[in-house]
Amino acid sequence: MFVRPDTRSETRERLSRSDWDLLVIGGGILGTSVAWHAAQAGLRVAMVEAGDFAGATSSASSKLVHGGLRYLQTGSVRLVAENHRERRALARDVAPHLVNPLTFHLPILRGGPHGTAKLGAGVFAYSALSAFGDGVGRVITPARAAVANPGLRTEDLKAVAVYHDHQMNDARVALMTVRAAADAGAVVINHAEVVGLRTTGGRVTGAEVRDRLDGTEFGVGARLVLNATGPWVDHLRRMEDPGVSPSVRLSKGAHVVLRRRAPWRAALATPVDKYRITFALPWEDHLLLGTTDDAWEGDPGEVSATESDIARILDEASLSVRSDHLSRDLITYAFAGLRVLPGGPGGVESAKRETVVTEGRGGMLSVAGGKWTTYRHIGRTVLRTLSRLPDSPVAERGQPVGDLVRRVPLPGIANPSAVAHRLLAGTDGPSPAPDTARHLARHYGSLAFDIADLVRHDPALGARLHPDAPEIEAQVVYARDREWAHTVDDVVRRRTTLTVRGLDTPEVRTRVEKLLE
Repeated sequence: MFVRPDTRSETRERLSRSDWDLLVIGGGILGTSVAWHAAQAGLRVAMVEAGDFAGATSSASSKLVHGGLRYLQTGSVRLVAENHRERRALARDVAPHLVNPLTFHLPILRGGPHGTAKLGAGVFAYSALSAFGDGVGRVITPARAAVANPGLRTEDLKAVAVYHDHQMNDARVALMTVRAAADAGAVVINHAEVVGLRTTGGRVTGAEVRDRLDGTEFGVGARLVLNATGPWVDHLRRMEDPGVSPSVRLSKGAHVVLRRRAPWRAALATPVDKYRITFALPWEDHLLLGTTDDAWEGDPGEVSATESDIARILDEASLSVRSDHLSRDLITYAFAGLRVLPGGPGGVESAKRETVVTEGRGGMLSVAGGKWTTYRHIGRTVLRTLSRLPDSPVAERGQPVGDLVRRVPLPGIANPSAVAHRLLAGTDGPSPAPDTARHLARHYGSLAFDIADLVRHDPALGARLHPDAPEIEAQVVYARDREWAHTVDDVVRRRTTLTVRGLDTPEVRTRVEKLLE
């Protein structure tokens, strides 16, 4: 039974008056994963996020849950196998309502960087490392591939290699992880910025926090503090030690979203050169293109998709996508995020996607990097590291990390098709339109029935937020009351797909703002 979250003032009061075992600073994929696993282990966990949960890099990914086909090129066979195991766990046991299977076509172009034999062997090995759980990687003809990909360019196309992975709505997965952490006992707050660290005897023992929504300042004390602020990780490390050297470097990844001219039943993963692949992914009834991989040295808060990024992404997509599917009048949205990579020589495009863990002189542990596919594994790894620190509450109070159930599902776990069928049958209130029923089932799982319940009590909440979008007003009320949504952007960018669809018009934003009051 879901308990309505505290008001912000009640949450601030709980955070400031309680003694916490662990304070997690940062509500992206790493912070939420650690908070979730630590709360499962029995620790008293607090988490603060300066913006919205998954408001930066964590909701600006390529939306993939994948084994990492390109890692085979570097001989990282064990890494790919581990990624596949985690991918299958997410898709089958943890979040089948949020993580969806997707077939990939890898065009083999005449004069391209890879030949048919190499890519054919690569996708076969890739599927073998997943125990052929999604089928056997193989090579098909261009004509057969064009049936699934109506936008596929067949000029200069020798063949197409086929493999299988998964995709997701990253913002929704992150939000459900926050929900899981809260359900396990963590106390969380977003739009609350750390403005200073507390120290006792030279040890970091908490943080001073400012509520960005009303300016209220409060403190949070904890035995352990984890810095999981993503691109801002070194900014917080300098609060602990002003002279500390940088621990990471940043790479910008931009994406473009377009309306689809026709349904795509497979994604395209096109080699740009020996190391890079550009994607064309069917996602949220649209086409998602990208990504770039360029060093970023500016303010992380100012990253965005520029005109040059958009032009480059469209140009690279044209290697395998027909021009009529790449028309600029089809663009609905463009966005960019920052990958956090280990420091070191060489360009960012060749840097390993590894997690960087450092301990500061005041005992604050900082973690950054990694990837969505293994975010649960990283959470367990960080918790294990925390357990080895001196006087760690993990070792003292929590159950051993190895005893944690590895496949605890995220809230709402259910078969989306069954949920949509039940919504359309009207057993839980007025029947929504078919596209709305499918949308609710894919984004909320069984929690969609809570939204249907809102409509049953107030039928006006069944109205669409925009005529061309499946979202309804009840989702805004649900986001406000049960998903920590406080601003219009919280709703239109991360709890719905309105921005992705290019439908967050002034009228829609005004409507959402009124519902948030």
